[in-house]
Amino acid sequence: MKVAFAGLGVMGFPMAGHLAKAGHEMAVYNRSPDKAARWVAAHGGRAGSTTAEAAADAEVFLLCVGNDGDVRQVVAEALPALAPGAVVVDHTTTSAVVAREMAELAGKDGRAFVDAPVSGGQAGAENGQLTIMCGGAPEAFARIEPLVAAYAKATKLMGPSGSGQLAKMVNQICIAGVVQGLAEGLHFARRAGLDPQLVYDAISKGAAQSWQMDNRWKTMAEGKFDFGFAVDWMRKDLGLLLDEAGRNGAQLDMTAMVDGFYADVQKLGGRRWDTSSLVARLEKPA
Repeated sequence: MKVAFAGLGVMGFPMAGHLAKAGHEMAVYNRSPDKAARWVAAHGGRAGSTTAEAAADAEVFLLCVGNDGDVRQVVAEALPALAPGAVVVDHTTTSAVVAREMAELAGKDGRAFVDAPVSGGQAGAENGQLTIMCGGAPEAFARIEPLVAAYAKATKLMGPSGSGQLAKMVNQICIAGVVQGLAEGLHFARRAGLDPQLVYDAISKGAAQSWQMDNRWKTMAEGKFDFGFAVDWMRKDLGLLLDEAGRNGAQLDMTAMVDGFYADVQKLGGRRWDTSSLVARLEKPA
C-alpha cells in the first residue's frame, strides 16, 4: 500500500520501520527534518518537507505525535492531500473527544479515521509486539488491521470512534495501580530487612505476578529508571482519563492519588524517568 507516517519519536520511528520492512511504499514526516532523514537512510522511502507532502495520495496515513493539539493540526494538514477514501490511523494517546472530532472531520472529507492508541512501550514498538486498541467503523478497521499487524501482536476494535482512547485509559489506570503496588512492596521489603531478589523469587510465581513485576522489579531495586515511557507522558495520560472520569462519573480515587505521586517524582527531577520511578519518592533521603 501507499502509506504515510507522521511522528518519528521513540515509538513512531520503529513502527514506520516495520511498515517499510513489510514492503509498503513509505513516506514520512517529522517536525525535526534530521530525524526523518535518518529514517529514510535506514529504511528507504521518502521524507516530506510538510505533512501534506508526505501524505500526498497515501491510502493510509498514520500518526504518532504528542497531544490533542498536535493531532488536530497534523490531521487537518494531511486530509486534503490523501487519496480518496483513505484511512487515517492515530496512534497518539489523546482524549476521546478529539478522536470523535477527527472522525467527523475525516468523514466530511470522504475519508475514515481510526483512533488506535498503543500499549507496550518503546520495546514493544521496536520488537513489533504492541497491543492496539481501536475505535472506528468496522470497515475502516478491517482495512487497517493487516497493515498495523506489522508491529502489533494484538489489535482489537473496541467500538465506535473514541473507544480506542477510552480503552487506553483503562490500560493506564491499571498500570498506575500495579506500579504503585510494586513501589510500596519493594519499599516495605527493604524496610523489613528482606533481600529484594529473594522476595521476587518467592512471590513472582504466585498471585502477585505481573508484567510490571517481571520487567521492572529488578530495575526499580537498582534505581534505574530509563526504560521508555516517561513520567511526563504518564501524567498527560492520567490527566486525560481523570478529565474523562469527570464527565462520565467514574470514581478514580487510586488513580488520582498516583497522579499526585507522579507529580512528586517530577519535583525530584524525574520528568523523563520511566513510570517505575514511583519508588524513588518513597526512598528519597529524609
